[in-house]
Amino acid sequence: MERVARLVKNAKFTGKFFADEDLARAIWPAAVGKAISSHTSRITLVRSKLVVEVEDTIWQQQLYRLSAQIMERLRKITGTDRIQELEFRITVPRIQAHREERDASGTARGTAKFGS
Repeated sequence: MERVARLVKNAKFTGKFFADEDLARAIWPAAVGKAISSHTSRITLVRSKLVVEVEDTIWQQQLYRLSAQIMERLRKITGTDRIQELEFRITVPRIQAHREERDASGTARGTAKFGS
């Protein structure tokens, strides 16, 4: 994804090849950096609002405080003001599929894990 962000930064024709949402996903790590990007997940573009899922309320609050800086970086990378607003939503933990595991004695036992 970072390669795409570098391509976007250096080319003005990207709108012809990428959907706006795909472009937003590609440039997100370049706009916010690896540290922040690793604490975000699903990114969706709804009209002119970029919706980003975050791990918890702490990340949500911190990113809201950085919204103006993030918006400026997004505009600088894309060369447009297509994204007008940022929204940070807390990710709902997903339950992974039920798996059967065997303990040391060979007895089967089921486990369910939380998280994404």
